[in-house]
Amino acid sequence: MRERERETDRKAVMDVPSSTSSDDASFFEDPEDFPLVEGREEGISVDVFSQVYDLMRQGNRAFREGHLEQAITCYSKAQVLKPGDPIILSNRSIAFCRISRFLRSISSSVSEDRPLNGLDPTIHAELALKDADKVVNLRSNSAKSYFLKASALKLLERYDEARQTLISGLQVDPFSNQLQVSLQDLESTSGGSFTRANHQTPQLTDDFECTLCLKLLYEPVTTPCGHSFCRACLFRSMDHGNKCPMCRTVLFISPRSYSISVTLNNIIQKTFPEEYALRRSDHEKLTILGVDLVPLFVMDVVLPCQKLSLNIFEPRYRLMVRRIMEGNHRMGMVGIDPTTGTIADFACEVEISECEPLPDGRFYIEVEGRRRFRIKRSSDQDGYRIAEVQWIQDISSPEGTQQRDLQQTANAAAELARSWIARARDAAQTGRRSRRLELLQADGMSSPQDPERFSFWLVNLLNLRPLERLELLRLRDTRERISRGLIFLRAED
Repeated sequence: MRERERETDRKAVMDVPSSTSSDDASFFEDPEDFPLVEGREEGISVDVFSQVYDLMRQGNRAFREGHLEQAITCYSKAQVLKPGDPIILSNRSIAFCRISRFLRSISSSVSEDRPLNGLDPTIHAELALKDADKVVNLRSNSAKSYFLKASALKLLERYDEARQTLISGLQVDPFSNQLQVSLQDLESTSGGSFTRANHQTPQLTDDFECTLCLKLLYEPVTTPCGHSFCRACLFRSMDHGNKCPMCRTVLFISPRSYSISVTLNNIIQKTFPEEYALRRSDHEKLTILGVDLVPLFVMDVVLPCQKLSLNIFEPRYRLMVRRIMEGNHRMGMVGIDPTTGTIADFACEVEISECEPLPDGRFYIEVEGRRRFRIKRSSDQDGYRIAEVQWIQDISSPEGTQQRDLQQTANAAAELARSWIARARDAAQTGRRSRRLELLQADGMSSPQDPERFSFWLVNLLNLRPLERLELLRLRDTRERISRGLIFLRAED
């Protein structure tokens, strides 16, 4: 039942209303009608052409009604029957571009209540670019071909290549108003500054490019079927299925057990040192965030000192966990505030102490709460949230009497907690409270010499509701947190 609901949600996302078109979408957005005589000119049978014609009509109708996934299915079936047809490739490229634009406009909060599966916006844009490249080769004298390719490149944020493509199109058709407008929009959006990377000496070839991201291979891996991809790109693709993206061979590999192709990696570094440095910089920006930037896992309110195990199955969070494990092994865990229905303003940084990749692509991880933070603002990155945060600590008591009183309170609370743990163990041995032993974590008791950390260890003994944990997370008074912990402790006794 849950799988059926997710499939329904995914299809709902792909039903894109016609009003979602944006800037470039206003030109060549409508699919091209398939001419009735096209098949006879190329000598295909009447029956096959009739099937292609019907599929194209169905695809175009689905496109205009906003059912883009259905349209792509029709175009793909037509492409199998009539390979290399520029009209089919052009229409499918437009559909891929439109899905990519629509998915980029969706906030990550939409999928937090109910996870959404399917390809991400970048993959759709890359598929659009592949089709557009073929259209340019087939129709090199058409302005539309160059516009399609430039639209896909802009979705991939490859603005320099998009600019060169538009200029090439204007050389074919200097009077194309649409290409001129698109070029002006591109230069105004990018501020007229484009990356001037030298791609001429030496020339990159398909042998050194990843067919998934269409960039220079970074940390290349070669599959048993003989295809090479960026390591991160391959395992990101395998989040959606365990088949080779090129030949669909089933792959039995995991990020932990599969190593980088050392020879190919050395050749790339020596042959393309500048391009490799740029690729490494792009990769590090995703895996090593700034000091005050934290990737967020939206699930539940977690407190410092709290330990828990998680089963990571969503593609967006699989990608996030892989990047975290290549960085500092830390992320933020945040819950939904019951009073507002949105993510809470306070959360906790957790450190991944154990990460086990499973055969089906999931991750089993164990985490422990570390520091608290307040979320100043958040944004989307490849389907998951990253947040700019402010680290939070309790308000310190001034040196003197108040500091000594706080220390005495923590010491007294520690004695009460030890007595409570002993009684809970006795009750567990009689079988009356067997679940309580799992919550005690007595062997990890924090020292009362650090009252703030001890206060969180104390409240973690209790089975609190999410709203109660959130209130304790926001609280910046150590003495008050210890007092509340003792009240809950006595109430459970």
